[in-house]
Amino acid sequence: MQYNQDVLRRLQLTELEILKDIDRVCRAHDITYWLDSGTALGAMRHGGFIPWDDDIDVGMPRDDYERFLKVAPETLGAHYCLTTPRTNSHQAALFAKVMMKGTHFATAETQEAGFDQGIFVDVFPYDSVCPNPRDAKRQRRRCVMWQSISYLYHSKHIVVPHGGVLGALERFACCIAHIAARVLFTPERIAHNFDLAATMADNDKAANEMMAPSYAAMGSYACCVLIPSVEMNFEGCGFFVPADIKEYLRIQYGETWSQLPPEEQRRNHAPKMLEFGSSAHSEG
Repeated sequence: MQYNQDVLRRLQLTELEILKDIDRVCRAHDITYWLDSGTALGAMRHGGFIPWDDDIDVGMPRDDYERFLKVAPETLGAHYCLTTPRTNSHQAALFAKVMMKGTHFATAETQEAGFDQGIFVDVFPYDSVCPNPRDAKRQRRRCVMWQSISYLYHSKHIVVPHGGVLGALERFACCIAHIAARVLFTPERIAHNFDLAATMADNDKAANEMMAPSYAAMGSYACCVLIPSVEMNFEGCGFFVPADIKEYLRIQYGETWSQLPPEEQRRNHAPKMLEFGSSAHSEG
């Protein structure tokens, strides 16, 4: 589906309500978090959502992430569902999602996987990067591998980088890889091995960089770039962002992060089915 502006804005406001409750829980339990990826970019460049964006991302250091997983199911409220690959074998994404009950945000991938996805906010753990470059390379490679296997296990309809004949070949290869993944692995094994790779340096006192293991190929950040997170305006509310948000955005998006991309590069998730339900917020 393609959004009209009213629907997109309603979706953004619904996600904002989820974020407010995540923020409430984190403040009450002294859990460190920051707005992540495009949400951080939106906070800095637009003071809120990137106008065409349709999701919210949050990052947390691993210890805070694990504490959030423990306290959030009770403290978020009954109208939310916290899901992870540890608790839902149909979830391909190897990080947490806070979803609003009674809503639906379905993509071809989630439908094929049997994952009943509601309107959500993604919550990413950040882990220490191995201080030894060779170990760090192996750590990143394993994280990328297991996250890729998870997506291939759950769906054969993977977005490929090319079109035309090459894209057709890539899609065919994904179908074959999907069958192989179903034969060779289980969701539990995939999630377990991913966590082993992601956390392999978390107790290494020499580690001074962090990464989001689900996006390990995107690089890492000095701990001082992320922590301590600082408060910034997002959609008229105060939320936390990385300590040095300009450096964070430079690493994530390059030197031109503050410039708007060409219209043809402005993408979002555009689900196949979007339902707000009776519990979603529509004011705004």
